[in-house]
Amino acid sequence: MESELVYQIALTQVTGIGSVQAKLLTEHFGSATAIFKSNKHELGAIEGFGLLKADAIKKFSGFAAINEEIAFCQKHHISILFLTDTAYPKRLLNCYDPPTILYFRGNVDLNVSRIISIIGTRVNTDYGKQMTELIVRELQEQNVLVVSGMAFGIDSIAHKAALQNSLSTVGVLAHGLDMIYPAQHKTLATEMIQQGGLLTEYPRLTAPDKHNFPRRNRIVAGIADGTIVVETALKGGSMITAELTYNYNRDLFAVPGKLTDAKSAGCLKLIQQNKAAVFTSTQNMMEVLGWVQKKVTVKKQRELFIELTSDEQSLVTILQTKETVHIDELYLKSGLSSSSVAAAMLNMELQNVIICMPGKIYRLV
Repeated sequence: MESELVYQIALTQVTGIGSVQAKLLTEHFGSATAIFKSNKHELGAIEGFGLLKADAIKKFSGFAAINEEIAFCQKHHISILFLTDTAYPKRLLNCYDPPTILYFRGNVDLNVSRIISIIGTRVNTDYGKQMTELIVRELQEQNVLVVSGMAFGIDSIAHKAALQNSLSTVGVLAHGLDMIYPAQHKTLATEMIQQGGLLTEYPRLTAPDKHNFPRRNRIVAGIADGTIVVETALKGGSMITAELTYNYNRDLFAVPGKLTDAKSAGCLKLIQQNKAAVFTSTQNMMEVLGWVQKKVTVKKQRELFIELTSDEQSLVTILQTKETVHIDELYLKSGLSSSSVAAAMLNMELQNVIICMPGKIYRLV
């Protein structure tokens, strides 16, 4: 008789079942065992699922290989985290496509209060190296978990800087934990296991194939409170991660560079498109993330010298309830028409009452 863990891993290996549908099935049936024990018609009745995929579940027969996977993980002290496990990274559950299973080798809590992802080109400039090291060094006192993708360039610089500054760091891999890619990072990986860890959704014997990296990137984007793009060209893995961060409504920051520098072209594009905030300082970034309080407040001046309309005042009242508010929440809570909200928000932005951040998120100045 198979265990719940076996069925959890099996769910990731059934042909045609992706992470979105695995999450849907788990929410509906409550456990992986219940999914596999359900009959074909119960499975097929799930909206958007169908009998073909139900049949694939009922005919799955790869349980022997899964038991070998579990034995490998036990031997190498690898934790297997399913969607419903308490140790599973909760930030990923707020994404529409969280990995069904995660394999983790390390000693850090993946649900610590402050996590930042730092990403960038594999072929960095001296400026990119200096900025990455500066950012990590200035995060030292905040006990931040630094996440990146273990690649050459900015990724490895961020990991190494975290280790040097006594911060935990996690590398998200695009392959199984039976290998390290690139091989030159084996020593780095060993150090990270002792001061952070290695994380992947791929079982052993999974090679670092090209199509695995974009899927890996969604974990880098989704596991953190925000992502900093230090250097990137117009195309590449960092831009994919940045887009995912933006689509997940997470804070995205881009370090500006020279207009003539191709390695900064991607960062400048993200800023131009209002998808990323300009990274001006670590202090400012931490204020945006709500990790530290602003050193200066101008609320009293605003109340004294700016007269607000009734629509504007009602929106300010909503904004005062929390650090940041999405535009959809303003529509819902104010009861105003979309055109009234748009006009009021534009006027207040021009008067420096509010700030518009990436993802149509607003906060008071």
